Amino acid sequence: MGYVSAVPVPQPRARAATASGGAGSRRSLAAGLLLGAVGAAVVLLASGQTWAEGEASVGGGALPLTADGQDVTGLPAALAIVGLAALVAVFAVRRTGRLLVAGLLALSGLGAGLSACLGASDSAALDEKAAQTTGDTSATIDALTHTAWPYVTAAGGLLILLAGLLALRYGKLWPTMSGRYERDGTPRPRKAARTTPDPDRPEDLWKALDRGEDPTRET
Repeated sequence: MGYVSAVPVPQPRARAATASGGAGSRRSLAAGLLLGAVGAAVVLLASGQTWAEGEASVGGGALPLTADGQDVTGLPAALAIVGLAALVAVFAVRRTGRLLVAGLLALSGLGAGLSACLGASDSAALDEKAAQTTGDTSATIDALTHTAWPYVTAAGGLLILLAGLLALRYGKLWPTMSGRYERDGTPRPRKAARTTPDPDRPEDLWKALDRGEDPTRET
C-alpha cells in the first residue's frame, strides 16, 4: 500500500500569472510615461508653430500675416503643462488620489486635443492682427489658409489622453515614489552592543582608540 504525500504541488500556472502580471505592470508604466511625456512635448512644440496664414490689405497692397497656436488659443499648451504635472503626481499618491490624478491626466489630454481641433479653422486671431497692423478695426484677412499643426497638437493631446487611460486602468499596480520614505511599522534593528576590548588582542585596543574609547577603563 503506497503513501499519500501531503506536500502541496507547485502550481506553474499561478507563478506564470504572477510573473505576467508584474511584466504587464512594468509595460503599462513605461507606456504611460512615454505617452504622457511625448504627448506633452508634441503639444507644446506644435502649439508654437504657425497655424494660420493670410494677407491684410494695406494701402493698396497686401501684408502677409501669420498666427501661431498661442495666438489662436493658449489652452492646449496650458493643458499639456497640467498633464505633465498630473503624470508626475500619479506616482506621489495612492488609491483614490491616484484615480483622481489619472482622471485629470486623461481630461487634460482630451481638452488639449479638442481645443486644438476647434482652433484649426479659426480666423479671429489673424483678423485681430490685421486690425492692429492696419489700424482699421474692420480689416479682415484675405487668402486665408491653415496648416496641419493644429492636428499635430491634437495628436499630442490624444497621447496624453491614452496615458491617462493607462493610469486609470493599471495605475493601482504602479509603484509610489513616497513609499520608500514611509515607515512600514516594522521595528528598526537595534545596534549591536559594543564589546569590551580584549587586552590580549592588540588589534582590539587599536580599534578602541580609533573610536575614542579608553580600552583600559572597565565597563
